[in-house]
Amino acid sequence: MFDGIDLKNLNLGDMINKFQDMAKEQESKNAQNLFTAKAGGGMVEISINGNSEVVDLKIDDSLLEDKDSLQILLISCMNDIIKQSEENKKRMAMSLMGNLGGLGNLGQK
Repeated sequence: MFDGIDLKNLNLGDMINKFQDMAKEQESKNAQNLFTAKAGGGMVEISINGNSEVVDLKIDDSLLEDKDSLQILLISCMNDIIKQSEENKKRMAMSLMGNLGGLGNLGQK
């Protein structure tokens, strides 16, 4: 199970600290990312940052008199932006896992 890993030189405390530092750095970089979703041909547009905070919302004036259409487009746009955010978080986690170095083959024969 531990083939290829020199357990004598394995310092888990250092590895955990390194991983935490990498996670903080990744999170800081990720906060600067911007994701945008549009619905209704751009009549509704939502932008979020990498921390999933809404930073911008645009609604076409023509929708202000049509509550039902506005609700449908907002729901569609919000679902799309949530999906983008979740995919981004998965990519970020996979990137961190890929940076674990010598533990990448842990449990493999």
